[in-house]
Amino acid sequence: MKNIITLVCLTIGLLNSFAQTKSLKNTKPNIILVMTDDQGMGDLACMGNQVLKTPHIDAFYNQSTRFTDFQVSPTCAPTRSALMSGARPFEVGVTHTIMQRERMALDVFTMPQALQSAGYKTGLFGKWHLGDEEEYLPINRGFDEVLMHGAGGIGQTKYGDFPPNEENLYFDNVLLHNDKIVQTKGFCTDVFFDAAEAWIKQQEDAKQPYFAYVALNAPHAPLVAPEAYKKRFLDLGYDEGTAGRYGMIENIDDNFGELMQKLEKWDALDNTLVIFMTDNGATHLKGTLNGKPVTHFNANLRGAKNSPFEGGTHVPAFWYWKGKLGTGVDIKALTAHIDMYQTFCELAGVTLPEKMQELSGRSLVPLLENPNTVWADRELFIHCGRWAAGEREDAKFKKSAIRTQEWRFDNNSQLYNIPNDPSETNDVYAEHPELIAHLRTTYDKWWENTKPLMVNEGLPKVEPKDQPLAKRYYKQLKETGIPEWQPKSTE
Repeated sequence: MKNIITLVCLTIGLLNSFAQTKSLKNTKPNIILVMTDDQGMGDLACMGNQVLKTPHIDAFYNQSTRFTDFQVSPTCAPTRSALMSGARPFEVGVTHTIMQRERMALDVFTMPQALQSAGYKTGLFGKWHLGDEEEYLPINRGFDEVLMHGAGGIGQTKYGDFPPNEENLYFDNVLLHNDKIVQTKGFCTDVFFDAAEAWIKQQEDAKQPYFAYVALNAPHAPLVAPEAYKKRFLDLGYDEGTAGRYGMIENIDDNFGELMQKLEKWDALDNTLVIFMTDNGATHLKGTLNGKPVTHFNANLRGAKNSPFEGGTHVPAFWYWKGKLGTGVDIKALTAHIDMYQTFCELAGVTLPEKMQELSGRSLVPLLENPNTVWADRELFIHCGRWAAGEREDAKFKKSAIRTQEWRFDNNSQLYNIPNDPSETNDVYAEHPELIAHLRTTYDKWWENTKPLMVNEGLPKVEPKDQPLAKRYYKQLKETGIPEWQPKSTE
């Protein structure tokens, strides 16, 4: 009798863990993608950080299907281009975060355009970072609703953000709302979540399928947070920078919790896929505690943002869809940002055009349907880019890597067995000459095939006063002024 009861309990547990058995293709869920900026694998309590308190994301983690080997690019704009194009960043012209090399090629048929073709409304709230000229802006690349800052971060006026934002970092910012520049009130993360929630409520009321891209600039530097969020860390004895960064993360957690509460209140979760991820590895991993140097938790990974190691490209990826995806399920297959385009298209029932960019990823739908499905090995190409003008070829092997399910081949001279050595401490390069030869050949082929697609190389430097959003700001200020913006109600 005891054995029968045990068997029944195990069966129920398996059914709960793998909640859905039907195909997810063409089911048209709403999709909400929350992506933070410069938040690493160690920047959540559920990932082992013992200083941060992130109860809302922790609860989400516990409910989610988690991709435990999810890879992105080492820096901001490249990851965003991969999401929007389904292609490796260099293949759509994005090789840097500045110098006009962050602009995604104009011939890309973007993921939001694909979703629009299947009847979705699309909204972006936060960071775009794929070009600020008119033709590059998200409102012209598949988004119906946009509230965004310029350049790669709020206050980066040197690289193209709105001039006033240099003086009021992260608070009361000037932003672009669709085709009009507006003045907002409050802390930037609160503003972006408020805008996203109001827009989502409109789509829910209209029973309209939607894609909401909540692309936060936090916790990217400058390390600025509301005083109430910094206080706990300052009281513990941490430096101002650590308090600001960790405060931003706890503010994100509170906002994320509020979003999930509202989705539940609106009965939206049964037909909504919610994803939490980050765009690259952590920054500012050193600080002080009571005046003494301290290294912050990084999930025992080597490297950080702008490095070719696991700490630069391995990020959290938690997927939740009530009743459709497994609860507390880990998917160990090697997956990446380039896979999300095809995944969303397959879920939404998109018919892609015959002529468009070549997609570099795979649909994750088979893994979502069955986390134990056979997943063929693959080679992911990683490069930090950012070479100086005219030095691309010299940078071919600098800060670059190839990642397979088992191996990470770094900088053309180091090899690590990731399942056995996730911290990359034991270089086994000398033990695998045949593997090295194969990976070098593969890398050389990719590099040569990609060079003609790097369409933003060799462009002239743009002075701050000539940046497109700066010129647009001063023109509107003179002609009509900058109106105040308020989000619509979510009640």
